[in-house]
Amino acid sequence: MKVGVIGAGVMGEALITALISYGVSPQEITISEKRHDRANELKARYGISVEELSVNVASSEILLLVVKPQDMTAVLSEIRTEMKPSTTVVSFAAGKKIDFISTGLGGNSPVIRVMPNTPTLVGAGMAAFSVGAGVSTSHKEFVSGFLVATGKVVEIAEELQDAVTATSGSGPAYFFAFVEAMIDGAVALGLSKEVATQLTVQTFIGSAKLLQESGKSATTLRENVTSPNGTTAAALETLSAKDLSHVVADAMKSARNRSIELA
Repeated sequence: MKVGVIGAGVMGEALITALISYGVSPQEITISEKRHDRANELKARYGISVEELSVNVASSEILLLVVKPQDMTAVLSEIRTEMKPSTTVVSFAAGKKIDFISTGLGGNSPVIRVMPNTPTLVGAGMAAFSVGAGVSTSHKEFVSGFLVATGKVVEIAEELQDAVTATSGSGPAYFFAFVEAMIDGAVALGLSKEVATQLTVQTFIGSAKLLQESGKSATTLRENVTSPNGTTAAALETLSAKDLSHVVADAMKSARNRSIELA
């Protein structure tokens, strides 16, 4: 299956590696990228092809649009006359709805909308996809199949995509912000930056592994480590007093609302 990739940044490269891992021959993958040095770098690294945008679009059965939301209108306008009616377009742009993509291409193109996240870069991503009208079963299975090579994948109704953006799409940044805060807190308690970073990072890695493999809920695991009147209880009481749950929920609502604005 001929796959075109429009946009070869960090996420574009991650998707290229996922396609190859899924079994797509590098000779069947073609990228179009404005930065010629970047395009040549990926061509040399993976053995894929590089073509001008019009040629790539005209020959692709699956077309991955890995562009920024603010660039989507211009890209759709540029490629609409080159599109084959049978080509399935897969959009990775936050906020941009299936109808927006389809309309921008003339109204007849089958579209799949995907929200990935940055752990895709290390094969531990979380992607959610929604399928528009006219997408064939084979193309849907192909897209969901290669996304598994990026981590985990779920299919959802499109009206939930903004909630996904606020959860898994932006979620890694929440995690990194909390890690930064813990490192700063540990340094304030007298630990060196190096030791504080090692302690914090491994604690999160171990905790995530325990949550994934134990079969127990986050609530149960939290309760297991919290002794009455102990050190952990004292810390959690402070977080509760600061209304952590509402702070996180409000942050996620802000991300959701921004995703809606990007539509």
